[in-house]
Amino acid sequence: MKKVFLCLAGVLLLTAAPLLMHAQTKYVFDKKIDLPGDGGYDYLSIDKVNNHLFVSHGTAVNVVDLATGAVIGTIDGMQGTHGIAYATKHNLGFISDGRGQATVAFDLKTLKKVATIPLTNKGPDAILYDPYSDKIFVINGSSNSASIVDPVTLKQVGTIDLGGAPEFAVADGKGKIYNNLEDKNSLNVIDTKTMKVVANYPLAPCGGPTGIALDEKNQRLFSVCRENKGVTVVDAVSGKVIVTLPIGAGVDAVAYDPETKLVFCSNGDATTTIIKQESADKYSVTQTLATQVRAKTLALDTKTHKIYLSVVDMDPTTKKPMPGTFKVLVYKPE
Repeated sequence: MKKVFLCLAGVLLLTAAPLLMHAQTKYVFDKKIDLPGDGGYDYLSIDKVNNHLFVSHGTAVNVVDLATGAVIGTIDGMQGTHGIAYATKHNLGFISDGRGQATVAFDLKTLKKVATIPLTNKGPDAILYDPYSDKIFVINGSSNSASIVDPVTLKQVGTIDLGGAPEFAVADGKGKIYNNLEDKNSLNVIDTKTMKVVANYPLAPCGGPTGIALDEKNQRLFSVCRENKGVTVVDAVSGKVIVTLPIGAGVDAVAYDPETKLVFCSNGDATTTIIKQESADKYSVTQTLATQVRAKTLALDTKTHKIYLSVVDMDPTTKKPMPGTFKVLVYKPE
């Protein structure tokens, strides 16, 4: 009987080991990747198929090989870069050029520009690819709209009125796009079959929502909010607010790791708040990771579980960016 109990205990311990590992995960600094050029910075994102990190920066996008950490290219000649999206099916990437009022298509293998697609709507900012409709959606911050681009014809084929000032957006791959409205403190549900907003979820007590991420399995949305310094968890089906947790100040982006069940909120106050998803409706803050002032956007590599944050050093006297200091900070699970 003792042997049976010992065997059962061993099995339980082995079964629980991965869960314990994830529960005790702590993030630490890994390295920095210096990037060329100066200018403002915004989104950064990962092309999982080609294992490349794309970092928007001034009038260009820097490209990093994630396997080596080396800068392997720059896509330039734009007026003000923001987001990057990937239509891997077509071997194309798309960059939103805010000041150029366009989206720029490029080859994901060669990194060469393919086309500049003019948009009828002002303020291209966030951008994403929806595999369900096979369309690119450019979120226009200054015209409260989304421009729809066909990755085959490389032309704008439609516009969606979003009814407020839009921020980040995320697609579920099944015909829905979720988009935060910063001035309305709410979240839009866009149907990519009808190309219309079909629902709007209030996010109170969230104020000034920016970044958004999706847990596809549990149908949970994570909206990070600047005004109340919180992250709000929302049921994507019903629109019900599940819980709001405290995070740092000046948040911009958020990412969710479906394997480790961790939520990352990158804040401009030199912290990234890391939250553990214990169940679909239960969450707890597990770490306040020290980063750097204004490191407020991030990308998550779900293969290595590393996070990447772009930032520039600030002159302590003038409070202005210091030339030649743009970089990506890399953090890894310990």
